[in-house]
Amino acid sequence: MPAIRQSARGELAAVASRSQAAADAYAQEWDIPLAFGSYEAMLASDAVDAVYIALPNHLHAEWTINSLAAGKHVLCEKPFALSLAEVDAVAEAGQRYGRVVMEAFMYRFHPQMKTLGAWVRSGLLGSIAYVVGRFGFPLLDESNVRWRPEWGGGCLWDVGAYPVSLAQYIYDGPPLRVTAVQRLGQTGIDISFAGQLEYAGGGVAHVESSFQTPFHQEARIVGTVGYVEIERPFNPLEPVPLSMVFRGKDGRSEVIPIADEYLYLGEVENMQAAILDGAPPYLTLAETRNHVRTILALYKAAAEGRVVELAEIT
Repeated sequence: MPAIRQSARGELAAVASRSQAAADAYAQEWDIPLAFGSYEAMLASDAVDAVYIALPNHLHAEWTINSLAAGKHVLCEKPFALSLAEVDAVAEAGQRYGRVVMEAFMYRFHPQMKTLGAWVRSGLLGSIAYVVGRFGFPLLDESNVRWRPEWGGGCLWDVGAYPVSLAQYIYDGPPLRVTAVQRLGQTGIDISFAGQLEYAGGGVAHVESSFQTPFHQEARIVGTVGYVEIERPFNPLEPVPLSMVFRGKDGRSEVIPIADEYLYLGEVENMQAAILDGAPPYLTLAETRNHVRTILALYKAAAEGRVVELAEIT
């Protein structure tokens, strides 16, 4: 919501909830002009042009399609969907109704990640050998929606999706094959997860996520010339100067400064440009499909205890 208000070409118009009382309370807290007591009521309103969907994971595809059918553009939180069939159904709905639809992986739009991408694409790191990404935090309350397997719960869907996305960004595509291990909690969700992804050309990525650790996140991108370390790659919200550290094989070290920008502003402004100017979304549905495809392969590898080829996940 702060990002929408910071943006030059959009305004925060409404909030919708499952009850009018909840919507009214939220609207009062955030000074939102309109409050709707059902999702359907908001989608029927001409006061709303685009919606941001931050519902539990299992509702993402359903309400994205409903919103598109109502003529609204959609920015949907990750994970965009829980199956490839859902991803394809959303993509088809976007084409059918002529509306913009994009996955809300906010960190990809931040100057920190765009700077990293520029370093990788320019060859300053050399050929990429491996990527390491970790994201975990303590989630002990089993009443949280993330503990419900039938709602798309689990640490890989929640925070593990970030290092999976990072690896795809660095290697510019999905892996060839994956292996994985997981630890399950009492409700059947993965409470810790580790996976290895193998890419064409010999590149490797290692991803970890957890609901059992102190809050932590980090990334390391290692090439044949040098490597970059990032302390807060996925939600750099702390009010301190951001930077990445490059270390060369000759022992030299260089701090890469990062432009200061509110984390969610980039995705909001890109969505506005796609709607108002016809600009292509920065994060494509093809990338989104491969995010979901890779996570499904990782879950399959962990459940079956074997190497899973991405070609198996169609």
